[in-house]
Amino acid sequence: MIRTAMVGLGKMGLSHLSILRAHPQLDLVAGCDATAYLTDILTKYSGLKCYGDFDRMLAEEQLDALVVATPSKLHADMVEKALNKGLHVFCEKPFVLDVKDGEKLVSLAESKGLVNQVGYHYRFVGAFKEAARLVKSGALGTIHHVRAEAYGPVVLRPKGGTWRSAKAEGGGALYDYACHAIDLVNFVAGTPASVGGVVRHGVFSQDVDDEVYCTFHYKDGASGQLCVNWSDESFRKMSTKISVWGTNGRITADRQECQIYLREPHPAVQGHGKGWTIRYTTDLTEEVWFYLRGEEYSAQIDYFAQSIATKRTHGENTFRSALDADRVVSMIVGDIPMPVHAPSPATSPKSFWGRVFG
Repeated sequence: MIRTAMVGLGKMGLSHLSILRAHPQLDLVAGCDATAYLTDILTKYSGLKCYGDFDRMLAEEQLDALVVATPSKLHADMVEKALNKGLHVFCEKPFVLDVKDGEKLVSLAESKGLVNQVGYHYRFVGAFKEAARLVKSGALGTIHHVRAEAYGPVVLRPKGGTWRSAKAEGGGALYDYACHAIDLVNFVAGTPASVGGVVRHGVFSQDVDDEVYCTFHYKDGASGQLCVNWSDESFRKMSTKISVWGTNGRITADRQECQIYLREPHPAVQGHGKGWTIRYTTDLTEEVWFYLRGEEYSAQIDYFAQSIATKRTHGENTFRSALDADRVVSMIVGDIPMPVHAPSPATSPKSFWGRVFG
């Protein structure tokens, strides 16, 4: 059994707690949260040994792994302490709020040969996995555009909110919603080289962005768009979609299905003829041992457990891949200067945008 602890027992933490306790290879031996009322209730009714002090838990418990589900500003320090104790770490997204912290943690985890994973659960959704597979197969031909969208009803009035809507703690829609969409872009179509045309707007919030829009630019001349709004009550819950256009067709995927249009059949994808094919997440998803909120949440924890068991340190959703999303976020906020790329002959018809953004 993999002796595991977790820190952060809020909404996402409690979901992880349920999944961890149900996993046949994980032994959840301790939990930690600063809210005494919460830890008292958990200890009384679930029997989980709880701590109010993270350092004390690390010092007193004999652990193999740690799950971090605290507010984002606490991730870097807690992850570093866990890695220095030799623990495998699963950290909720976003990985870090400062790219320099992320670079340090990537190096530390890799130098120690420890399993490291970040909770970008969309990579475990069948429709998104299928979209990534099809793009990588070359079935769409040369990719020239990608668009990622994320909408939902998080901040719907001027006052109130949670730590997610505080700049120093969560970072607003950019870090809480947009990072999911950015990671999907990286996963399905590759990481953009630069960004431009950034629009960041507080609809109700004073401290953070509620809307984020920008353009992505790739070294090969392809482009992309990011559209995020967590103040949209026309959506009952978070809704995320990615679309990819290529010279041989288009793919659009969301939580429910993957729609594929091919101008001509492609040998890399059997069973996809000319025209439309729709694949549903229910048909693309492997059954999990425990269901909560969606198969992907259990699937990512199982992946973490199997990575530890097989010593797989370069799997899916590593610190390194999550840091790619953090870098794009930093480009959006202007913390990382835009790289300059010479326009290639292939992009010369798009001369203006090619010269400006590379």
